[in-house]
Amino acid sequence: MPEAGTPAEQAELAYLRSPRAIRERTEALYALARAGKLQHFALDETRLTYVTERVLQVTRSEYPDVQRIPYHGRYRHFDVGGVPRLSAFDRKIAQLSAAEQVMARTELVITSVLLDAGAGADWSYRGADGGSYSRSEGLAVASYDWFASGGLSTDPNAPWRADTERLERVTPADVAAAFQVRTDNPLVGVEGRAALLQKLGRAVRARPELFGEEPRLGGLALHLLRQADGGSLPATAILRGVIEGLGEIWPGRETLCGQNLGDVFRHSAVGRVPFHKLSQWLTYSLCEPLEAAGVTLTGLSELTGLAEYRNGGLFLDAGVLVPKHAAVLTEAHAVHSEVVVEWRGLTLPLLDRTAAELRKQLGLTEEQLPLAKVLEGGTWRAGRVLAREQRADGGPPLRIVSDGTVF
Repeated sequence: MPEAGTPAEQAELAYLRSPRAIRERTEALYALARAGKLQHFALDETRLTYVTERVLQVTRSEYPDVQRIPYHGRYRHFDVGGVPRLSAFDRKIAQLSAAEQVMARTELVITSVLLDAGAGADWSYRGADGGSYSRSEGLAVASYDWFASGGLSTDPNAPWRADTERLERVTPADVAAAFQVRTDNPLVGVEGRAALLQKLGRAVRARPELFGEEPRLGGLALHLLRQADGGSLPATAILRGVIEGLGEIWPGRETLCGQNLGDVFRHSAVGRVPFHKLSQWLTYSLCEPLEAAGVTLTGLSELTGLAEYRNGGLFLDAGVLVPKHAAVLTEAHAVHSEVVVEWRGLTLPLLDRTAAELRKQLGLTEEQLPLAKVLEGGTWRAGRVLAREQRADGGPPLRIVSDGTVF
């Protein structure tokens, strides 16, 4: 798709979509925090030792063989409650062609990830197995059930797909029904989730070079597989495909060269700060479907950590991030506020530092323990543990006004 704007603007657009930009802009915020020059947060780096200890404790408890930690992808959540949903899904699609199988897995993952923004503390989902699930796992089970039952297909004889036409017609009522939303079971961001799927359908239709001449969401996987060189595919290629293909779905955000920047927000001290949290979470989540299709992924640690409330909550609850005024914790903050931008921006350099210390203590290399596994082992899990220790509802330490498309 041709881009408007000057060469300098086009270069800035490409830069803001890169992991390099995420690291450089967030490291700039980190340097300001170390110098005591941020408005909302100070740093206590002495508490990083405690963070490492807690992350190691949680990781060894969940994965005693630290060399077998899986990726921090959406697949981790589908089998919650000990129910082998992924195996059941594999059996359902076994009769399909190899191309149809990777498209089905890709569509399951993408739709589930995009429906994964914070559910709120008062929502839960009752699965077909009778289990009750909340938060990210509940969203995973609900989105899995919706997809696997044909809720996103237009063909009753081919239920295991997400058709462009169906995505474009998803309504808030559809989301509410699929996620068992009631007045006594409220889900944050129902309208935002429906709007996101509608925009997803339109984005797929608009980019046949990425999604195919008969555009289908899973066509992105086929596009990525064609880029593999000698069976190897860089993780940055997945992120680039996700950002280019899905960039237009994000609502009300800043644009450059006529294109939506997505999860990029401004800070008065450093300018635009990219995070691409859901895009990177989606990239990590697509690793296993693509590996199942036969490619070897390279350069996973070129991607960054995820600037979301579990990882950010870990460092805030552990005392590494120190609020400079009471309003940080007592008021609710919009995702574009500088409080949230600082919180998220400091989280990513802290994840890199934590990952480096974990590798040192475990005697593993960056290739053996990429960030995708540090998060899973890991920092996300430890953030949840600390949240439960400090708050009865296990919610994040910072109150965020969310539209369901960032957190």
